Parts: sequence; C-alpha cells; structure tokens
Amino acid sequence: MSSSELEIQKAADGQKEQPVPAGAEITGAKEPEADTNASSKADRDFAAAEQYKNQGNDMLKTKEFSKAIDMYTKAIELHPNSAIYYANRSLAHLRQESFGYALQDGVSAVKADPAYLKGYYRRAAAHMSLGKFKQALCDFEFVAKCRPNDKDAKLKFTECNKIVKMRAFERAIAVDKPEKTLSEMYRDMENITIEDDYKGPQLEDGKVTLKFMKDLMEHYKGQKRLHRKFAYKILCEIDAYMRAQPSLVDITVPDEEKFTICGDIHGQFYDLMNIFEINGLPSEKNPYLFNGDFVDRGSFSVECIFTLFGFKLLYPNHFFLSRGNHESINMNQMYGFTGEVTAKYTSAMADIFTQVFNWLPLCHCINQKILVMHGGLFSTDNVTLDNIRRIERNCQPPEEGLMCELLWSDPQLWMGRGPSKRGVGIQFGPDVTETFCKNNNLDYIIRSHEVKDMGYEVAHNGQCITVFSAPNYCDTMGNMGAFITITGNNLKPNYKSFEAVPHPDVKPMAYANSLMNWLA
Repeated sequence: MSSSELEIQKAADGQKEQPVPAGAEITGAKEPEADTNASSKADRDFAAAEQYKNQGNDMLKTKEFSKAIDMYTKAIELHPNSAIYYANRSLAHLRQESFGYALQDGVSAVKADPAYLKGYYRRAAAHMSLGKFKQALCDFEFVAKCRPNDKDAKLKFTECNKIVKMRAFERAIAVDKPEKTLSEMYRDMENITIEDDYKGPQLEDGKVTLKFMKDLMEHYKGQKRLHRKFAYKILCEIDAYMRAQPSLVDITVPDEEKFTICGDIHGQFYDLMNIFEINGLPSEKNPYLFNGDFVDRGSFSVECIFTLFGFKLLYPNHFFLSRGNHESINMNQMYGFTGEVTAKYTSAMADIFTQVFNWLPLCHCINQKILVMHGGLFSTDNVTLDNIRRIERNCQPPEEGLMCELLWSDPQLWMGRGPSKRGVGIQFGPDVTETFCKNNNLDYIIRSHEVKDMGYEVAHNGQCITVFSAPNYCDTMGNMGAFITITGNNLKPNYKSFEAVPHPDVKPMAYANSLMNWLA
C-alpha cells in the first residue's frame, strides 16, 4: 500500500478514533428525564454526521474529492467539534490543491482536539505545499516529540528540517552581482564531447531545425535523452531570446488563420504528443500558445520543456510560452522538476532552468481582444495592460502584487473578490472580470491553472475561460484535457477535449522530494 493510499485508509478508519460526544448515551447509564430529548438529538446528529463522514471517506478512496468535501462539510455542520472531520476534509482539499482551505481545516482540527496528532500533519502538509517550511517544521517537531518511538514521525521531521536548512544555506551564500547570460556563463559548452555511441538528434550548425524536432520527439518517445551539449545550447538560446521579450506579448492572428491555446501540461509528455497528433505539429501556419505549468508532478517534464523550447526557437513568432506558478524554484524543488533535471542531467542544469524561467513572459494579448494568463485577475479594479507591461518579471514569484495574481488567482462564481482557496493570490467574481475587460477593451480572458472535468470551463458570462491540457492529471483525477482554437477574424473559442494516452510505467512525482511524495 502506498503512503497516499495509507493516508486515505487512515482517514476511512477515523471513526475508531472518534470520542463519544458529550451527551451521547453510554450503555447501562441512566439519564435524567429532562435530558432525554437533548441527548436523543445529540445521538441522532452524531449518527448522521458519522454517516456523512463514512460517505466522504468512500469518495476520498474513489478520488471524488469535491463530493468528499461536501460530505465532510455536512458532518461538520452537525457535529462541529470533531477534529477528525476537519482533518479528513483538509486531506480532500490537499488532493484538489486548495492549499489555503486545507490549511484552514488543519488549524481547525488542532483547535478542536489538540491531542489529535493527525491535525498537525494536515496543517504541516498545507504549509509545505505553500512553501512555508518553517511553519511545517514546527508541526512535524511537535508530533515527533509526542511520538518519540514513531519512525515515520521522525522521518518527516528530519526531511523537513533538511529542506529548511538547505533554504537557509542558499540564502546565506546568495550574493548580489550583475547577472550574466547563460552564454556568458557556459562558454566552454562548445568543448563538450559527443560520445561515439550517441545516436540521438543533433543540432545543425547549432540551430534547431524541423528535422531536429521530429527526431527529438521520436527520441523522447523511446525514453532516450538529448545529449547534454545540445540541451545546454537550447537553454542558452532560449535564455537570450526570452530576455528581449516584454512581460506582456502582443500576438496578431491574421484573418482566416487558426491559432491554438493550450493549458497546463505538467510533465505529461505523451499527452503533449497527442495534442500534436490531434491538432498538427506547430508551424508558421499552425501557431500555438502554451499557457504555463509545463513541468512538475508528471515525470516527463524534461522531455516536455525541451520540446516546447525547441519549437519556440524554431518558430519564434508562431509559438508562444507563458510562465505559470510552477515555473519557480519553490514549486520545482517540491514537485519533482528539480529532482528530474538532476537525475537526467545535473543540479547545475536545474539552476539554469530557474534563471530561464524568470524571463518567461507573464501573459499574451491576442488581436488586442483576448488576454491570456496562467492564473487570473487582480485585487484592484484599476489594472491596465500597460501596468502589466511594466512588471519587472526577472525574479521568483512574489507572495502578493500583480505578478503573483497573474500566476495564482482563480475565478469564483459569486460577485466581488475573496481570499484564495490556494492561500496565494485572490479569487475574483464575474463583476471583476466584466470591469477588467471593459476597462481594457477586451472581449474575454483565457486562463489555466485548474483541473476541469472536460479540460475547459466557461464562466463569468463567457468572459472567463479556463483551459487545462493535462488529462487524467497525475494519473488520478480522471479528467479530460482540452485546447482552444480561434481564427483571426472570428475570435469565438472552439473547444477540443481529449483523453489521456498510455505512458511508460514511471509514476507522477517520481523525482519529488520523499516528503512531498507523502503529501501527494
């Protein structure tokens, strides 16, 4: 049984840990007549809450996370002092990547019963997912002290402590100095020797060609690696190109010509290949925009990113890439990309990717009418496209402000704004979207960032469209992927959903930190 399955089984077994609530009948005890009605109601509420909890546990096992959350919520409404109900709902929120909600329920579980240690695990898991390792470490340390003989508790504390110390060391050795381009840093890469037994694709005079890209994709399908010399060369070329791009890229799609927008790929290389099989390879007549989160979670992220970077170099004016919240060092170290690059190449190359990702554009505007960003809109109504153009993006995503919200925010069904379910960015309603589009003379926005059953969702009276292109996300969610096509003289979106295709037997998160594997 995997650690994830074990966690769900423990959640399903939670009724064994549930204390008898105050007022519940104990066999053989006599209650005063005046308390009979109150006691009976408490018994009925508790019994109903337990039924809802058990239904939630069943749905958690079958990965129906939204339904599980509904069941746990009903249980909490009937019996609001159960730490188990909050802890189980926290787990369901974690599975949906609603880390802010998961944190709230972890806190509630600890408040409801400070002796219920699983509440501390849930709170720690949410803090870890948000990159707040020091806060997570406090919870792991508390559990380890409470259970000094529990090897699992000690392991989690030790692993989290390693991460905290590593982050502190990285900050200590960091120095402010003028940043060099990758070409300046890796001048000696031209001297890298290509071994005689390497039979893979090769750049032609140092340049990406269509033949190289076709050979590369076939090479990757056979689970082979691009030679490090060519990998470094592609990274140097993409670094130089992206540095010259604005934070908001304007795209003109000519009349009658098709343009395709894809959402999150998340290291699912074989599903990326299926998109090209369905919709055609990128070309000057078949342009694409990929809207962030190219890497992490899926264990073929290296193959995805070099394929995407290769096509960007081959068709710089007809192939576009936006930054997502996972193109950042925190996410990459937690969710597998850093580990994958280190395993397939070197830790030095992982550092190079961090620099390259800092220069990715933040959003694109198509024919002055469609704004495409990874996350969503903003905490104020006065944001203009020029404000976005002026963002200094060469950095790690901050925890607030325009750049943060472009990468992290989500739409909500109700009016106004609210705190983010993720704990980062905001949630924005239909009125916010309408005002933003009106102020900037836009027809609608396209964003990604969220799993959708059909791979897309139309919200906010058609002005906020979500597209997600990683089907059966993490091999668990059962969703379809999708992409959107438009034409230059008809900006009405057309949707194409598609199912996941088979891939080699390498599990998602295979390269992630062991502690993150437990969380996932």
